Amino acid sequence: METECMTKKMTRRESLQHLSAGTLLTLGLWPGALLGADSSSTFRFIAVNDTHYLTPECGKWLEGVTAQMKKENASFCLHAGDLVDTGQAAHLEAVRDIFKTVGPMYPVIGNHDYVTQTDRTAYEKVLPNRLNYFWKHDDWQFVALDSSEGLRYEKTSIQPVTLKWLDENLSKLNKQSPTVILTHFPLGDDVKYRPSNADALLERFLEFNLKAVFSGHYHAFTERKSHSTILTTNRCCALKRGNHDGTKEKGYFVCDVRDGQLTRKFIEVSQPQA
Repeated sequence: METECMTKKMTRRESLQHLSAGTLLTLGLWPGALLGADSSSTFRFIAVNDTHYLTPECGKWLEGVTAQMKKENASFCLHAGDLVDTGQAAHLEAVRDIFKTVGPMYPVIGNHDYVTQTDRTAYEKVLPNRLNYFWKHDDWQFVALDSSEGLRYEKTSIQPVTLKWLDENLSKLNKQSPTVILTHFPLGDDVKYRPSNADALLERFLEFNLKAVFSGHYHAFTERKSHSTILTTNRCCALKRGNHDGTKEKGYFVCDVRDGQLTRKFIEVSQPQA
């Protein structure tokens, strides 16, 4: 009976893999989650996006933000891009140093982290090896991916170099381990500013135990849920920038991992805005 049930589960899983990632999101399904491994990890991390450092005043404000973050005793911080507003090295250094007080920061590049359409040398110098990469924390694995296309903010596509990197590196990851993806541009179905080929990225993870995708760029809270997989964007955490949906709150997510599940809570910044 157990063998028969497993055969049926695998057959269903295999049939689901013929559907696009967008269709699976709509149906609330994610094949890799069906056979995910159990996890005993318990830890906390922070996910923030779009800090848009522009002036020293922004630095002072972010120092207040990180002082608030430190109270959460998080193991590390994800930053979903647009660390700064104009891609300047001094600004990137300031943000890097401010977030050191919280713990290890794992960023991805955003369109505002470029100086010109093709110049991201400052980002690569200040934050080396932080374009496409992965790391593990306990028995969870995190994959940070470059979803940018230079300075372009809309009608973008994820560049071939990122998809090639995935094809060359996904074999190094455990498909059954709980997995989190970090991008700048949103991957949730029908979310504004979603890259035209977002499904090409997500489809590479259909056999993975994907738990969450954290993204930025669209300054608003959005959530798309597929089985136990949640794809989200959040409000910005910037002094000089506002939210695209007209909301006033600025903040970040505090995320808790327990019993193989990930939950997150929005924390509003408790200091005056510009």
